[in-house]
Amino acid sequence: MARRLDYSARYPLHTTREVYAAMMSREHWDARIEELRKHSPNDIVSLDSSDHGITIELRHVLPRDTLPDMAQMVVHRDMVITRRETYGPYAAEVIGEYTAEIPNSPGTLGGTMRLFATETGCTLRTSSRAQVHVPFFGRRLEQLMLVNLVDLFRAEAEVTKVWLDQRHPVG
Repeated sequence: MARRLDYSARYPLHTTREVYAAMMSREHWDARIEELRKHSPNDIVSLDSSDHGITIELRHVLPRDTLPDMAQMVVHRDMVITRRETYGPYAAEVIGEYTAEIPNSPGTLGGTMRLFATETGCTLRTSSRAQVHVPFFGRRLEQLMLVNLVDLFRAEAEVTKVWLDQRHPVG
């Protein structure tokens, strides 16, 4: 059975239009990747943004020796993760989804995103699901994946907030 976890990135005093425009911008994604490179190799594979929506593909490399011991029992080389995010066209509520693919992995990781207005700005809510098919370790690995994913989303949200604050000063 898959484990699920929600994470909400809140952008006080910023509109959904501003956040969506950031997600369409290569400069914004470059800023995110630059921050992530402080921890491990990361790259933008592709970005396609138009009136029809946004598709971004990212490549994250997690060196095997930085993985928790439990994960190293299952993963025998550096973990290369290809993450694809797609968002529909701009609207009052933008719906998206993501997948994270790990070659030769015994599990799946993905979820949905919703960008919507709030009384104080807007929120990007990500609902993730992880499923690992490894006897005895599967449930713990799922939880580990989701917790680490929240850390990643939190770091990305902070970069986005700073990026937005620089371009759309609040206060």
